[in-house]
Amino acid sequence: MTNKVFCRRFKKELPGLETPPFPGAAGEEIFSTVSQRAWQEWQNLQTMLINEKHLNLRDKESREYLNSQRALFLDGHPTDRAEGFIPEDD
Repeated sequence: MTNKVFCRRFKKELPGLETPPFPGAAGEEIFSTVSQRAWQEWQNLQTMLINEKHLNLRDKESREYLNSQRALFLDGHPTDRAEGFIPEDD
């Protein structure tokens, strides 16, 4: 049976994640408030930010930056983009 959540990004009920994306309270909160679609879109943006901004995830500042961008994205707020990035047409 598919887990349904009221997605905080899309403001409607959508299929949720199968499991929390990581351990702890933050993972549980995402599990209960973020849809599969929103999480997949975040993962695509996260990958682009890591690659285009040359982030090193061993650096605390890079992890904090990604965490703040994730919160903005999942709450439906504008996020950073790589300079010159042109998103693919859906």
